[in-house]
Amino acid sequence: MESSQTLNRPKRSDNSSSSFKADVEKGLSSEPKRLSSVYFYDEQGSQIFEQICDLEEYYLTRKETEILKRSAPEIIESLPLNTHLIELGSGSSRKTRILLEAALSRFEHTRYSPVDVSEELLTETTQNLSRQYPELTIEAVADRYEVGLERLLRDDKSPDCIMWLGSSIGNLTREEASNFMRDVRRNLGPGDSFLLGVDLRKSSDILEPAYDDSKGVTAAFNLNLLNRINRELGGQFQLETFHHQAVYNELEGRIEMYLVSETDQEVWVDSLNKSFYFEKNERILTEYSYKYSHTEIEALAETSGFFLEKQWLDDSGWFSLNYLTTNDSVPVGHKI
Repeated sequence: MESSQTLNRPKRSDNSSSSFKADVEKGLSSEPKRLSSVYFYDEQGSQIFEQICDLEEYYLTRKETEILKRSAPEIIESLPLNTHLIELGSGSSRKTRILLEAALSRFEHTRYSPVDVSEELLTETTQNLSRQYPELTIEAVADRYEVGLERLLRDDKSPDCIMWLGSSIGNLTREEASNFMRDVRRNLGPGDSFLLGVDLRKSSDILEPAYDDSKGVTAAFNLNLLNRINRELGGQFQLETFHHQAVYNELEGRIEMYLVSETDQEVWVDSLNKSFYFEKNERILTEYSYKYSHTEIEALAETSGFFLEKQWLDDSGWFSLNYLTTNDSVPVGHKI
């Protein structure tokens, strides 16, 4: 018997705008200046990122898709029956469809909960998935990951698999990544799991073009942060006076993305009722993208209370999908 389709509209927390305002003021007042990468993904930024995923230089989507096309049935076979699939940073769920089709093939009916900060993209994606896969039960949450997880995991008695694809964990420092994984683990119980996409360490010749493409799409993605400040906070940034920069810090194993001021300038922001001064060549840090060795992935899992049960790689060995199960020997808490 086919299950009825359930579609809960995504809900955004009321303080999202005030959080953006406060974080912009704090970030542009700090030394050095920085803006959080979480704010890349407004409607326009999310659309630009979809374009990035199709770029020749941006291998991450292509390599992860290669793994999923080859290994999705095996990945789903690793899960308990009728596992609830919860995806962080789902975006358009384009790659996720490969996993969803494998899950529907095995379970017939599947419960899927995408979590994303872009309400507009999430609404469109949820509607598309509903039409394409009527056997899916979908509950979408437009909010930060921790808020979405708390809502979805509370009183949930089914097995849960948290899916975080695309190596978004690289946007966190190694300490932040461990803390985040540990917080997730506290809310999981026996039979729950984590499917984690992680980009691997490699040469700067491969990494830097992936974050500074020849068509300038990633530059537009980065500069959209200033556009967003202009649109939502009444900023007066002149985008032509800043340029995008991406460099690989080999010692730290991370890509660093910046917006660089091309001149001495002062920029007023109406909502903050203040201006910010930029010296020529002064940089605003907008993103870290950490890369991991196999040893570092194992250490991340272990320190977070997980066990690295299986790992899948693309043919080039550039990208990894990691199936983490709860390590019950590590006392990190209990399910909500």
